[in-house]
Amino acid sequence: MDQPEAFCSSTESRAAAARDLLQAALEDLSQEQLKRFRLKLRDAPLDGRSIPWGRLERADAVDLAMQLTQFYGPEPALDVTRKTLKRADVRDVAARLKEQRLQRLGPSSSALLSVSEYKKKYREHVLQQHAKVKERNSRSVKINKRFTKLLIARESATLVDEAPGLAEEQGPERARRSDTHTFNRLFGRDGEGQRPLTVVLQGPAGIGKTMAAKKILYDWAAGKLYHDQVDFAFFLPCRELLERPGTCSLAGLILDQCPHRSAPLQQMLARSERLLFILDGADELLPPPGPSEARPCTDPFEEADGARVLGGLMSKTLLPNARLLVTARATAPGRLQGLLCSPQCAEVRGFSDKDKKKYFHKFFRDEWMAERAYRFVKENETLFALCFVPFVCWIVCTVLRQQIELGQDLSRTSKTTTSVYLLFIASVLSSVPAADGPQMQGELRKLCRLAREGILRHRAQFAEKDLERLELRGSKVQTLFLSKKELPGVLETEVTYQFMDQSFQEFFAALSYLLEDERDLTAPADSVGALLRGDTERRCHLTLTTRFLFGLLNTERMRDIERHFGGVVSERVKQDVLRWVQEQGQGRPRAAPEGAEETEAPEGAEEPEEEEGELNYPLELLYCLYETQEGAFVHQALRGWPELELERVRFSRMDLAVLSYCIRCCPAGQALRLVSCGLVPAQEKKKRKSLIKRLHGSLGGSSSSQATMRKPQASPLRSLFEAMTDQHCGLNSLTLCRCKLPDSVCQDLSEALKEAPALRELGLLHNWLTEAGLRVLSEGLAWPQCRVQKLRVQQPCLQEALQYLISMLRQSPALTTLDLSDCQLSGPMVTYLCAALQHPGCRLQSLSLTSVELSEQSLKELQTVKTAKPGLVITHPALDSPPEPPTGLISAL
Repeated sequence: MDQPEAFCSSTESRAAAARDLLQAALEDLSQEQLKRFRLKLRDAPLDGRSIPWGRLERADAVDLAMQLTQFYGPEPALDVTRKTLKRADVRDVAARLKEQRLQRLGPSSSALLSVSEYKKKYREHVLQQHAKVKERNSRSVKINKRFTKLLIARESATLVDEAPGLAEEQGPERARRSDTHTFNRLFGRDGEGQRPLTVVLQGPAGIGKTMAAKKILYDWAAGKLYHDQVDFAFFLPCRELLERPGTCSLAGLILDQCPHRSAPLQQMLARSERLLFILDGADELLPPPGPSEARPCTDPFEEADGARVLGGLMSKTLLPNARLLVTARATAPGRLQGLLCSPQCAEVRGFSDKDKKKYFHKFFRDEWMAERAYRFVKENETLFALCFVPFVCWIVCTVLRQQIELGQDLSRTSKTTTSVYLLFIASVLSSVPAADGPQMQGELRKLCRLAREGILRHRAQFAEKDLERLELRGSKVQTLFLSKKELPGVLETEVTYQFMDQSFQEFFAALSYLLEDERDLTAPADSVGALLRGDTERRCHLTLTTRFLFGLLNTERMRDIERHFGGVVSERVKQDVLRWVQEQGQGRPRAAPEGAEETEAPEGAEEPEEEEGELNYPLELLYCLYETQEGAFVHQALRGWPELELERVRFSRMDLAVLSYCIRCCPAGQALRLVSCGLVPAQEKKKRKSLIKRLHGSLGGSSSSQATMRKPQASPLRSLFEAMTDQHCGLNSLTLCRCKLPDSVCQDLSEALKEAPALRELGLLHNWLTEAGLRVLSEGLAWPQCRVQKLRVQQPCLQEALQYLISMLRQSPALTTLDLSDCQLSGPMVTYLCAALQHPGCRLQSLSLTSVELSEQSLKELQTVKTAKPGLVITHPALDSPPEPPTGLISAL
C-alpha cells in the first residue's frame, strides 16, 4: 500500500486539493447518476440554502465542482458532495471521496463548530477583513490610523426633535467625541432602564457615518464594544444590496460575511438578540414614487429582493430581537422613521475644531506641510467651517497637498462645498498632458451624463455595457473617478463600477446640466426643470445634487467650467433655476396677519404636524442660495419669498452662516420668522491655565472686579444680527416666536436695532425673556437711529419688567404701533403706561391690549388717554363696547 501523502498545510494548497478531489469524484459519475445528484442537491439545502436550480440544471461535472466550491467553500463542499452522493445512492463514490479526503487533507475539520468556538473565529475574520479601509484615491490605510474622532450627539426617540429654543442645549444632549465610551452609549439604557434595539446615526453627506459604522464593527471584533451583548455583527451596505441582481436571503447575506459556509447558522439565528446588523445608507431604501412597496420579509431563509430583506430588518418583522445600527442622511427623517421600529437617534456632527487639526496631521504625515495647510485653512473662516465634514476635509487636504508640492498659491482654495469640489476636479485635470486635454474634456462630459442617468434612476452601480455605450470603458476618467467592484451574479461574477464617492456622482450630475447642449436634450425629463420640479420624495433624494447645481451657477464658477471643460455655458440654466426659486415662494402660507393672537401651546400639547419632507424646506433652499455666493442672484431669488419662516430648526454654526448670508442679501420688504427654533450647543473648549495665571487669578483682586472687566459674551446669533445691519439688507420684519432668548441674544439684537437700515417691524412672542433681556432690548428700541415702527410683544410672565418697555415709549423716535396682547398689566403698570402715552415724546398712534385683563380703574385711565389724544387708537374689547355693570375685573374673550 502506498504511503499516505503528507497533509496539505497552507490554505491555498488545501483549497486546490479540495477542488481536485471534488472534480474527480463528480467525473466518476454516469449521466444518470449526475442527474440524480443534481436533483438531490437541489432538494436538500444546507442550513436552508441551496444553489439556485438555474445554475444546476444543465451543469456538467466541471461546472458542478465550480458551483459547489464557490457556493459552499472548497472543504465544506466536499462534505456536502459526500452526503448528497449517499442520498443519490452512489455510495461507492461517496466512500472513495471520504478515503481520498482523509489521505490528502487529514481528518475533517468542517464539522460545525459550537457558537462559542465560531465566535472567536468570526471575530478574527472581521479584524482581518476590516483592518484597512480604502481612501477615495484607492490607497488602503489602517482604519485605526485614518479614523479621526467625530462629534456624536444622542437625541430623543424621534427623528425630528422639538427644539428647546434659542438658548443652547445643556446636559445630555451635548455632543461627545466618538470614542469607545460614546459608541457603547449608543445602545445604553434610557431613563426607564430600557435598551434600544434600533439606533440611527444620521447626518449630511460625507460627514463620516460609514467610517464610524465600520469603526464600530472593527472595535466590536477587537473586543472593545458590546462585549457582553453581541456575539456576531454584520455590515450590510444598503445601496449594493438594493442593486444586487437576483434574490437573496438574510441567511445567505450572513454566510457571505463568514470565513466559510460551515457557520453554525441555525444556532446563531436562534439567539437573534445577540446579533447586530449594521445597515449603511438606509435612506436608499426609501421607496420611489409609484406602487406601494412589497411586504417585508419575515423568514431569514426566504429568497427575496434586497429591499424586502432590508425592510424586514428595519420594521422588525425579521429577527425582531436583533440589534440594528442604521446610518442615513438626514434629508427625510420623517419617512425613515416610518420604516423603523422605535429608533433611538444620534446625530453625527463631524469634526470638532480640535479634530480637524488632528485630521490634517494624519493626512499629510509631514509636520511642516500639515501645519502650513492647517494654518491657511484656519485663517479662511468659511472654509474652516466647511471642514467639519470629513469628506470635504479630505478634498481640501488633497488639493492643498498638490498646491504645496507644485508651489502654487493656496489662496485659490475656495469657500463653498461646490467650489471645493470643482477645485478638486481642476487639480486632477491639471496632471493630464495638454495634448490630451480635448479628449479628456469629451470624456468628462460623458461621465457627467452617466452620473445624471444614475442619479435620476436611483442607481449608483453601472455595468460594463453602460460604460461601453458612452465609450468610457478603459478611459482616463474611468481610472480617475470610478472604482471597480465585483459582485456575485446568478451565473457568474458581475463587474460593476461606481463613483469614488456618492457625492461625486451627485456633483457630476449637477455639472451635466451646465455642460449639456440644448440640442442634445432628448426629452423634457433631461431638462433642469425635471430635476427641480420633481415630487417631494424625489427632491429629498436629489438634495445634494440640487445644492451643487446652485453652486455651479456662480458667474466665476461658470467661467471655471468653460475653462476646464471647454465650450460655452448657457445662461438659460441660471434663468430657469431663478424662475423655479421664485415659483416655490408663491402660494406658500403666510403667518397670521398683524393683530391676530399668537397663543402659546399648552404644556404637553403636540406641535401641529408639517407636511412630510417639508419641515425645513426653506432652510434647504437657503443652503442652495448660499452655495451660489452671488448676492445679486440671492436678492432676485428671494423676491419670490416675501416671508421666510423657519420652524423647529436646531441651528448649527453652518446653518446660521447660511441664514446670515441670505438675510444680508435679501430684498426690501423681506420678513423672517423663527418659530420654536434652537441652537446646537457650541463645542466646549477646555483650556488649562498655567500655574502663573492661576496664581495671578487667585491673588489679583476680587471676582466681581474681574467680572466687570470681562467683555460681554457674543451670542450664537450675532452673525445674523450683524447681517441685519448691512446697508444692502432689506429685512423689514423680524419675528421670534417661542424661542428662549438668553440675555446674550437680547444684547446682540439690541445692538442691531440701533443700526438695521430696513427693519420696521419686530415681534417677540412667548420667548421667556428675562427682566435684564427686556431692559436691554428696550434700550435698543429707544436709540435715536432705531427705525422700528411696529412692535408686538406677548410675554405674560413678566409684569414688572414691562416698565422698561413702557419707559422706552417716551424716547422711541419711530415707534407708532405697539401690541401688548396677552401680557399682564397690573393697575400701577397701566397708570405708568398712561403717563408715558401722554408724554410729548411719545409718537405712538396705535396700542393693542387684546386679551389683557384690566380693572375698571385701568379702563377709566385708558379712556381718559383716548379722549386726550384722539389720534391714538387703543384696542381692547371693553373700550370698544358699551359700558357694563362693574364686576371687578373684566376679562378679554
